[in-house]
Formats: sequence, C-alpha cells, structure tokens
Amino acid sequence: MIGTDPVVQPENIHATAILIGERGILVTGASGSGKTTLALALIDHCRQRGLFSRLIGDDQLFVEAHAGRLLCRAPATIAGLVEVPGLGPRPLPFEPAGIVDLHVRLMPSGETARFQEDAGSSIAGCQVPRIDVAERNIVAALPVVMARLSIAPFL
Repeated sequence: MIGTDPVVQPENIHATAILIGERGILVTGASGSGKTTLALALIDHCRQRGLFSRLIGDDQLFVEAHAGRLLCRAPATIAGLVEVPGLGPRPLPFEPAGIVDLHVRLMPSGETARFQEDAGSSIAGCQVPRIDVAERNIVAALPVVMARLSIAPFL
C-alpha cells in the first residue's frame, strides 16, 4: 500500500526497568549482575524519601521507538512481577509502560571508568544517556544513579 509504514515489532530484551518520579531507568547487565536487586534498592530508596518510584518490568521487556524516545513495557505474562533473589516471582505495584531516560549498564568492576564522559546507548534505534556501574555493588551504584538523575539533562 502507498503511504503506509510497515509495522515494527517491539524488541524483547533481558533487562529491568523502573520509574523514579517522571524518569524511566533501564538496567541491563549479565545474568546475576544485580539488575533486580538494584531496581528494588532504588525503589525503596526513593519511597523512603517520598519520591514516586515504581516497577515497569523485570527480567524481560519489550522496547520500541515511540516519537523518537525509547518506550518499554513488560510482557503481559510477567507484568507486575519481580523476581526477588532467593524467593522467586513476587507481585509489586507497577506501571504498564514507561519512557526510558537513562540506561544503567551493570559491568564487572574492573571494566567501569572512574570518570565517565557523557555516554549513550542505541536501543531499538533510540539514543539513551548511559552510565556504567559495577555489578553486584548496590552500595556504590545507588548514589551514582541518584546523582546522575540530579544533573543535566535530568533536572
């Protein structure tokens, strides 16, 4: 047909996503790197400070470009479930979808730079600002993510 765009299917990725205030955070890393643990720690940290925080999806996400921004959502079969380490899937309040504003990439500790220049990731054809943090180190990662959200372009 003339004048119609092809339907683009969302990409399924292994990641966890949350909302902090109006900001969407996508956490990626190898299996066992602490994606869910970091997301739960961020949600708890924000709730204790009166900031809105909510799960979008854990383990599997559909991502796609939407008006030039990265949109993510959980597959219906796992929406509202988070895999709590050692306990298995548990229900958690969630939002059905969110726009990703920051990509947090969990890396082996020896592979993260002490000072990071503005970096970005291309995900589903969208450029997303990115920070790299050491995997399985919530004590170090939590303040880095919160600090990154308090500086441009996240003010």
